[in-house]
Amino acid sequence: MNIANNTIATIHFTVCSSDGTQIDTSRNSEPMVFLHGSHFLIQGLEDELEGKTIGDKFIIDVAPELAYGERHETLVQSVPKSMFEDVDVNVGMTFRASTDDGEQSVMIIDINEEEVTVDGNHPLSGLTLNFDVEVLEVREATEEEIAHGHPHTDDGCEHTQ
Repeated sequence: MNIANNTIATIHFTVCSSDGTQIDTSRNSEPMVFLHGSHFLIQGLEDELEGKTIGDKFIIDVAPELAYGERHETLVQSVPKSMFEDVDVNVGMTFRASTDDGEQSVMIIDINEEEVTVDGNHPLSGLTLNFDVEVLEVREATEEEIAHGHPHTDDGCEHTQ
C-alpha cells in the first residue's frame, strides 16, 4: 500500500538544518505515526511522502516556503516590560499574544530594564530542513480516524467526540 490521503503512515525520521545540526529525530524512540493529508506534517515532507510505501527510504531538503516559512522581521517587536505585569520573564519563554490577526505564539529573545523583545516567527522559519526518512508502515485509516483527523492507538483515542 502506498501513502496517500487518509492513510496512516509510520515513519522514522531525522531532521537537520542545512549546516548539519540535528534538530529532531524519532530514531531513538517511538516512530512518528500520522494521518496523511491532515496537514500534521510540513507541506514539503508530506508532499514527498505521497506514493511512498513500506521500506522506502529517502533524503530531502525542504525549503522554508514548504516548511515553516520565511522569517519576517516585522514579527520581532519590543514591548514595555510592564505588559508582563508580575510574571518573571526569561529569554526563551513563549507566550500566546493577541494580535490584529488573532492569537499568535511569541518567544522572548531579549530583555532589558524597560523592554522585552518578542519574536513571532516560528523558531525554524527561514531554515532549509534536511529530512532523512524511512517508511515503516502504511495502512488505511478508519472512518473514526479520518473524522478525528489523527491516528488512534489500540487503546482508542484520548478524546471523546
